[in-house]
Amino acid sequence: MSSNLLSNLLNARFWLCGPLGFLLAVVVMLGMALWFPGGAADIDNIVLPLVLFPALWAGIFFFAYLEPRLKRIWCVFALLGIPNTALIAAQFWS
Repeated sequence: MSSNLLSNLLNARFWLCGPLGFLLAVVVMLGMALWFPGGAADIDNIVLPLVLFPALWAGIFFFAYLEPRLKRIWCVFALLGIPNTALIAAQFWS
């Protein structure tokens, strides 16, 4: 394995674990406020995503760090990010 290829893989993993993982956690947290059911006081769908945000971020970070196949990481990020982004966009456009 060449040094250039190894550095490219490490750079991709850095971006997936760091900034993109944080951005995905924020998008999922914002989307969760839309699809999570509200409780008796109608604040559970706002409070629980805020409380669960550190767990979301940690789960996404560790998944991106420990998964050996980068293609699977990109697929999971897309499966989490695209529907939540669409929900957020639909909320603003309607």
